[in-house]
This record gives sequence, C-alpha cells and structure tokens, in this order.
Amino acid sequence: MVSGMTRPQGWGGSRLMGLAWGLLVVVGLWLGSIAQAQAVSLPPGLPLAYLPPGNAITDGRALLRNSLPIDSPETRKLQTTLEGLSEWLRSKRWGPVAKDIDKVERLLSRGQDAILAAVPEGKRAAARSYLEDIQVQLLPMREAVEARDREAVWLRRSAMLDDVGRLEELMVTDFPFTVPEDYANLPQLKGRATVEFKTNKGTLRAVVDGYSAPVTAGNFVDLVQRGFYDGLEFIRAEDNYVLQTGDPAGPEDGFIDPKTKTYRRVPLEILVKGEAVPIYGSTLEDLGRYLEDPVLPFSAFGTLGMARPNDDANGGSSQFFFFLFEPELTPAGLNLLDGRYTVFGYVVENKEVLEQLTQGDRIENARVIAGADHLVQPS
Repeated sequence: MVSGMTRPQGWGGSRLMGLAWGLLVVVGLWLGSIAQAQAVSLPPGLPLAYLPPGNAITDGRALLRNSLPIDSPETRKLQTTLEGLSEWLRSKRWGPVAKDIDKVERLLSRGQDAILAAVPEGKRAAARSYLEDIQVQLLPMREAVEARDREAVWLRRSAMLDDVGRLEELMVTDFPFTVPEDYANLPQLKGRATVEFKTNKGTLRAVVDGYSAPVTAGNFVDLVQRGFYDGLEFIRAEDNYVLQTGDPAGPEDGFIDPKTKTYRRVPLEILVKGEAVPIYGSTLEDLGRYLEDPVLPFSAFGTLGMARPNDDANGGSSQFFFFLFEPELTPAGLNLLDGRYTVFGYVVENKEVLEQLTQGDRIENARVIAGADHLVQPS
C-alpha cells in the first residue's frame, strides 16, 4: 500500500527554508527515479515536494473547476479573475480587489453571449440564472470592499465561484473519451458524483471526478453504493501525509467481487494536462514523464488518492487515502506522489474533520448524495 515518507526535522515556514527545501527535492526526484519499485518509499528525511515556479493551486474546488473538459475562454477568464482575488485579499490590497471586481462586471456585460453560446440550448436558462446571480452579488461585494470587510468579500467570492462552477458543468456535453476495452469489466463514472462520509468525528463531503479518472472513480462510487466502506476503520494516519482506509475484515486487502469471486483490480489512471485520454497501467516516472503535470494533482489538503501495492501499479482495489499535505506550511506543487498514484477527487466541505481523525477512527457511513446516475456498470 502507500508507504511513508518523512520531512526534514525542524522545518519552518520561512521563504528561505522553502527554497532550500526545494533544492533538496531535486535530489529526491533523482533518487525517486532510481527507486521505482519502492514507489514513495524513499529514505527518511527526503522532502515530499519541490518548489516549482509560480503558485500551485491548493484549493480542491478550483482544481475541479479547472479539470472540466470545456472550451469557453470567456468563462475561464471570469473564473480566474474571481480566483485571483485571493492573492489581493491575503495581502489586504484593496485597490487591486476593486479593479478585479470591475473586470468581472465587464466580463459579465461583454462576454455573456459568448458564455451562453458554450452551453447546450436546453440548459441556457439555468446558465443565465447563474450569470444573473453573479451579477446581483457585485453590489454587496463592492460594499464589502469599501468597508474593508475581508470576510464578507471572501464569502461573496466563494458564492460567485460556486455559480461559475455550476455554469461550467452545464457546458459539458458528451463524455470526452472512450475508456480502453481492457477495463470494460469495471464500473465507470461518466461524470462527477458527490460522496458524503459520516465518521465518528464528523461529516465531510468530497467530489469524485470521473472526467479525469472514470475507472477509479467508478470503482469507488460502486463500492460506496454497496456499503463497502460503512464501519471500516482508518488503518493508517500520519500527520501532514495520509489518512488511509478501505481494508476489509479478513485476509483480503481489497474488494472481492461476489460475481467473479476474484479480487477486483483497478489500474493506475493518470490524465496528463494537454492530453485527451488518461494513461493506464504505468507511472509517469516509468514512462520518463515524471515532471509532467496531472490534471488532478496532489496539491490540495483532502485530495483523494487510490492506494496500491508499491510493486504493482495495477493492484489497487478498495483502499484509498486522504492526502493531508498542508500547503500553508510547506512548498506546494509537484510532489513525489503526482504521477505515481491516481487522484480521483477532492474533499470540498468540512476538511477540518480530517485533522481530527486518526488510526482506529472509522467511517460510520458513506453515501452518494449526487451524481449516482453517472455510474455505468459493466454489461
């Protein structure tokens, strides 16, 4: 299963230390390239991520918006402008905040026809309502800026981005690719689903993304609907690393299909940015592509990753983990899990519950609360 890695002792949050740590990871990546059989089992003390140029996206909702298979430049401009407010809000630069709000208003005014044209005709009424809702929120947003009320601006920004995300989901028409015939015997998620986990420490929600990992996501949603995870304990918990579950009672490490009486094997599934179809069965490192970016990266706290044996890229089944990497404390970006393990979603609500869970805690109940109709069972 997913194996451990520790960070350097005495790590602090300073920019200088971040740069130094980034240099150390170049060595870590090199060592990782010659330790393929060990997956992430690198020598203790090697860091988890290197510091790439630019700012990595560390919000699961933003990553899900970006991964939608749509083509609407005007909508993407609206999205990135609203997302960009976070930088100004953190530094309390109210002038740039006001300018970007003006830009949002111009985009809504001038680009509305182009935005609606990217939505199928039967869904345009709903799309128009989302645009109108964003427009309505501009006035209270301006009032919050004038009052220097950062919390109110954050809340308005979040609500507007939720509308943008719903609008973008309306733009998706057909499923963007065909899964290889080799995996036709496995459930597939042809879209997205929202899963609610009720644990003994609280409830959280995650969005599972079939657009980027249909086989992994389909397997997971199928197991949730079977009640497979109900009552299962977390078998591994490491601070700032992973929280893992999905190991059933008995000698088996994964799900035994009651129809075939065999272990259900789920392949490694990585969709790389710029490509139309995921890579199956091989890590990016094995292919010499370990510096390429997956569409769904391990850059957000609460990333859902599929566990597997270190020596078998196609040996996943039921065990999965929540990634607990904290981007506020460590350099965020490409890390040694990207391209080695499948990401199939992100926790989007109540992520703080993950900080309270530890080994021995349990999932009391997991259920699909939206998107169950996107699950396609093998014929």
